[in-house]
Amino acid sequence: MMVARSAGSVAPDRNSVVTVGTFDGVHLGHRVILDKVVTEARRAGGRAVVITFDPHPKSVVGTVGEPVRVLTTPGERAGLLEGLGIDLLVILPFTREFSRQTAREFVSGQVAGAVGARHVVVGHDHHFGREREGGIEELERLGTEFGFTIERIPAFTLDGQVVSSTTIRAALAEGDIRRANGQLGRRYTLQGRVVDGDKRGRTLGFPTANLEPSHPGKMIPGRGVYVVAAAFDGIRRYGMMNIGVRPTVGMGLEETYEVHLLEFEGDVYGHTLTVEFISRLREERRFPSLQDLVDQIRRDLEASLAVIKEFEEHHSQNHIS
Repeated sequence: MMVARSAGSVAPDRNSVVTVGTFDGVHLGHRVILDKVVTEARRAGGRAVVITFDPHPKSVVGTVGEPVRVLTTPGERAGLLEGLGIDLLVILPFTREFSRQTAREFVSGQVAGAVGARHVVVGHDHHFGREREGGIEELERLGTEFGFTIERIPAFTLDGQVVSSTTIRAALAEGDIRRANGQLGRRYTLQGRVVDGDKRGRTLGFPTANLEPSHPGKMIPGRGVYVVAAAFDGIRRYGMMNIGVRPTVGMGLEETYEVHLLEFEGDVYGHTLTVEFISRLREERRFPSLQDLVDQIRRDLEASLAVIKEFEEHHSQNHIS
């Protein structure tokens, strides 16, 4: 897959099948659109193209306040799109100036002019241009003007709910990993470098790797204890992860991300871990004493092993050793 940081840096190809969107998460709803793009491109002997944006548009023109927490970093998104068969990924820098383009300016300059679309596939709620002024009717009109056809994909639902990046963020914020993973069609991941901690876990008999997330805008699941799998340097291990402020042993101020790797005694300091979330065990809470905390961690470990056994039975093709 070719990756371009501007549409003008690639040669236009009038046999391109194009879709435009943020595609944060590359979830099941996105995949219906992307699969259609790839299928149509292969059928026509053309190239499958995704035009997307970085940073997330809502972080530039959205409501002032809490920044948008992304489900996928640009690198993760690119890897997922490549795996789905996309030939060209155009990542446009999203700035306030860029956001002021009219719908016609965006289509003529990026979609039709620079890329050379023959066919454009969009989602059910697609809008584009200044203040999202362009909807499906405007896109159809512009398609007639610039010589490309339009295909609109209906909303994708799962268990009666429309799948979207927003619903997945909500599930993660609640710690509902199974629902988030179901809508993603894969396990949610978090990557981070192992940094020095206070080594409190080691003194309790459960050493932990303290993560510093690699991307500051990455969505972090809600506080609690999770069953995870972690990969680093070709090694993969199951583990337990605590997200929170450690109210029993800490000051309860700074949120930390700690992973206890099962059946592993090596040193991972300075390594980068990719953590896959499998299930949430419980919420974070304060215990009366350190012994009560240790007892609970032992129960968490037993519960984790049960979850892992169930997970392996249903995902034998993804067995982690």
